[in-house]
Amino acid sequence: MLKSQRLAVLPIDSYDLDEELALVDRHEYGGQYDVFTFGSWSSHVLANASGAESDVTFRPHEGTLALTELGEQLPNIMTLVTTHFPLERLQWVRIFALREGIIAPHVDFLEWAKPGLRVQVPLRTSEESLHSENDTLYHIRRGEVWKIHSTDPHSARSTSAQARLSLCLDFSDEDVPLDIRGTVPATREVRVVEPPEPSDAELEELIASGETFTAQNLHARFRPFAELHFERKAHATAAFDWFLQAARRSGDEDLVAKAQAFRTYCIEKRAEDEEFVW
Repeated sequence: MLKSQRLAVLPIDSYDLDEELALVDRHEYGGQYDVFTFGSWSSHVLANASGAESDVTFRPHEGTLALTELGEQLPNIMTLVTTHFPLERLQWVRIFALREGIIAPHVDFLEWAKPGLRVQVPLRTSEESLHSENDTLYHIRRGEVWKIHSTDPHSARSTSAQARLSLCLDFSDEDVPLDIRGTVPATREVRVVEPPEPSDAELEELIASGETFTAQNLHARFRPFAELHFERKAHATAAFDWFLQAARRSGDEDLVAKAQAFRTYCIEKRAEDEEFVW
């Protein structure tokens, strides 16, 4: 059962976003979350606590929201935010870009005792862009407002050559409903994707790849494990189970320990400011 929820649909065609999205396409990203990502994924901060564009590592905060230099260059996107969403609890405004890439299954807010409320609104997307939650795959259409159930293992993938750009809004107080204004009726059912079950042969081929694992290629070798979760019916955590089995095929206990540590970091336990090193 999908726990993430479509909260509303926005009249996104009322906003002229093309030039601003092209600016995001050109905006540089420092790679702060590369440990989780494969292919092209980037995070672009429009507003945060400091107003500094270099301040990109998410953390809860109190106080007012300050526009970054990038946010000041995107007035139409910021107008969409201020017109439709309450600002009192809003802590971060970001755009996530995903192109021919995938995010490792993970759980958000492990670093903090109290999770926040995370909302995503695709500003540009295609059918090739999917989200996952536990064992469910789903597509978020342009302009749909989704509350992401980010405390269960989840992921995202896009095979498109053009970046999917998704507005990400982080609010405090996860359990307090959002008063979203100026919505339009949802006329289409939520799109859930049902892939086939993996075959024994497919899983064996994937796990057997562990025989060629090394300390140098271990990070890159995780990608096919995360990819299979989007191509075959499997729980998000299965990617880590398969990866650990594969690491054992290497015969290197250090690689097995690293595979287990990556699972822990992504979905089980993570300290504030902790960095995973491959």
